[in-house]
Amino acid sequence: MNLNPNQLTDYANTFITVLIDYSPKVISAFVILFVGLYAIRLINRFIRKLMIKRDLDPTLTKFLADILLWVLRILLFVTFLEKLGVGITSFVAILGAMGLAVGLSLQGSLSNFAGGMLIILFKPFKVNDTIEAQGVTGTVSEIQIFVTKLITANNQTIFVPNGSLSNGNIINYSLQKIRRADLTIAISYDTDIKKVKEIITAILKNNPKVLQTPVAEVSVKNLTDNAIQLAVRPWANNEDYGNVFSETLESCKQAFDTAGIVIQPYVRESSQDNS
Repeated sequence: MNLNPNQLTDYANTFITVLIDYSPKVISAFVILFVGLYAIRLINRFIRKLMIKRDLDPTLTKFLADILLWVLRILLFVTFLEKLGVGITSFVAILGAMGLAVGLSLQGSLSNFAGGMLIILFKPFKVNDTIEAQGVTGTVSEIQIFVTKLITANNQTIFVPNGSLSNGNIINYSLQKIRRADLTIAISYDTDIKKVKEIITAILKNNPKVLQTPVAEVSVKNLTDNAIQLAVRPWANNEDYGNVFSETLESCKQAFDTAGIVIQPYVRESSQDNS
């Protein structure tokens, strides 16, 4: 197709006219965009400092600040499109449909998100607490929005989904300052129970890690077909619990050997059918 000079001139004039008429909208839209981004950054920084000053939970502070940041960015983007003259009604409808589709496809993630909010708000545990939940035990390293990060005693990292974590049972070993160790020691029926209890009581009193209050308990727990089971229940501070547990067992074994007391081995009862 051949264009004559008059047509080229008409096209150029039309382009210049449209550019002159539309340039104020473009300039104002980009001014709003850049000023808005700068203002959002200042607002977000101010909100973070305010929440830190109010001693809010660090995880909650980060989450609320991020939510505010993205809400303001979305509002700014919609304002930017409107200033350019783009119809936002259809855009909002498409955005809503996309949000619904994403929500349906990410139901599990939304459940974890809601669980993370519940954990952050109600605080059944906090960072550095030792908890047992969903079949695992570890120290809470980080509470994220979708998962909680645990570090086990053998230094393994476990990520537990917040949805199942918030809906299940949680044992928080750090919530109370002290903890009781529950040990079971089995002795034969030929053994003097009183003598054994005196030995165990002396061991617990001589261990500085065992608390004197509450008083440790040594009592008969059960009488089985082959052994007398004694319940040994010393109290200790959380940080000494593991040592008290193992040291009590070791000291009892050494003292029993010295006194000639034999620890009765565990025997599994076998069931017989009488036919």
